[in-house]
Amino acid sequence: LNLATAAALPRLQEAGVQLLWQTGKLYFPEAQQQAAPYAASHLQALEFIKRMDLAYAAADVVISRAGALSVSELCLTGKASVLVPSPNVAEDHQTKNALALVSKGAAVLITDAHAAERLYDETLRLLADPTRQQQLSERVRQLARPDATKDIVDALFKMLEK
Repeated sequence: LNLATAAALPRLQEAGVQLLWQTGKLYFPEAQQQAAPYAASHLQALEFIKRMDLAYAAADVVISRAGALSVSELCLTGKASVLVPSPNVAEDHQTKNALALVSKGAAVLITDAHAAERLYDETLRLLADPTRQQQLSERVRQLARPDATKDIVDALFKMLEK
């Protein structure tokens, strides 16, 4: 994701996109250098985003890996998203997580192998299409389970009562 983002910076600036770019610790020094020419008006490169709630609130579209927690957050916040599952996880579970949303029309999936050439084409198309953003948002919000912990505990207690 970091390499695809760095390559897309000129296009994103030209399109007037504002970007919060969470790079992670390893890539942050390089990303800071790459982002410097764009930072004044359109881009903020951050090692980590401490207040994801505020980042989600500010976002029209979220680009994310597809770990369980990230997918859960996207469902709860109802954000249109482009998911890029990490290929470096056990049993390819991030692809399965992403496909669960994509199969319901609730997210866009770009494979990591295709991120460099397709990620920002698709993201810019989505940013230019508020109707599609709204559809993705409505569909992903329907998948949210804000009471999941309570439901699991209730189910366990019912099993124990038997």
